[in-house]
Amino acid sequence: MRNVLLLAFSLFFATACSLKPTNQHDVFTDRAQLPQEEAPHLRNSLEWWYFTGHLKDKATGQSYGVEYVFFHFNPTGKQDYQMVNFALTDPQTKQFRYDYKVERLPKLLPATLPLSLTMKKKDERWTLSGQEGRYHLQARMAAHPGLAVNLTTTPAKPILLHGGTGYETYGPTAQAGYYSFPRLAATGTIEVDGKPREVEGELWYDRQWNCNSVTTKDLGWDWFSIQLDEPREEIMAYQLFNKATGQSVSGGSHFGPQAQNTHLAADDFQLETLAYWTSPTSKLRYPSRWRLRVPSQGYDLLIEPVIPDQELTLKLLPGIKMHYWEGMCRVTGTHNGQPVTGNSYVEITNRKEVKLQQGNPVQTPAASSITR
Repeated sequence: MRNVLLLAFSLFFATACSLKPTNQHDVFTDRAQLPQEEAPHLRNSLEWWYFTGHLKDKATGQSYGVEYVFFHFNPTGKQDYQMVNFALTDPQTKQFRYDYKVERLPKLLPATLPLSLTMKKKDERWTLSGQEGRYHLQARMAAHPGLAVNLTTTPAKPILLHGGTGYETYGPTAQAGYYSFPRLAATGTIEVDGKPREVEGELWYDRQWNCNSVTTKDLGWDWFSIQLDEPREEIMAYQLFNKATGQSVSGGSHFGPQAQNTHLAADDFQLETLAYWTSPTSKLRYPSRWRLRVPSQGYDLLIEPVIPDQELTLKLLPGIKMHYWEGMCRVTGTHNGQPVTGNSYVEITNRKEVKLQQGNPVQTPAASSITR
């Protein structure tokens, strides 16, 4: 799931070649085997190491959002590809800027730890190293000189195995390995318009693999990560939906203050769209304000973007673009009737108006995220 599903498969299908996703090299088990699951999965059809989070300037208190992710995919089991996304949100100036690159690797990624992933774009080098919550992230945008990130992380809470085992089943659509460090303490520097800033904050880290079963442009994905201030609890919620059939699969996880792991089924939460935003670039209409209720945990939350325009446009091949929205959000609401606040990141891909036949009701129209 996540945005690279559409990117990876549209790359291959758009070129009218015969490449097909495969899971013949993937290893499915009843429970994620750590720490080795963190290493690249040999000949994996699709996997990623995904960081999003909120940072604060130590000197000024100004806030910033960061997205940094390495993708690895191998649709034939023979040739590896890699992609990096790097985005910064600046609520003070209401600017959202990003950079990315997709490349064919000269050889297969080795299944070794600690992680040592790298990519070059022009004169810039993007890296991710480390394992088990202790990472070093370093990147400088080639598309936007003067924007950079250099962070180190340590776990502020234990690992969260989604589904209770580190495997999430998306109905009949896919089964994928999935775990998170939902709260990583992050320190280091970011550079904004050429000015270095010492920052600290908390990141959410997603590790997912075996995401090979979704191969149609009719599928879209909404994903929410929430880090609450007090109580220090976390929520992950998602909806995978099929535009052609109107069917959906929803689920998620609640992580308690003492790392209690509760799986959220579709009927355990309600997600309602309250407002929309239309992109001046793609003309797509995205949800831009949500109400999330989790009755069993006492939550009634409002999720709002810090700025509306956090849309990415990826140019894949001549005449082919992918649009999706992923952005820094704030959370307010109540927990058992008492006020609560928090941070969130939200991703929205491949939306259009549908009448869902099962799962949570969602009222979020938007056009296809792949255009020609």
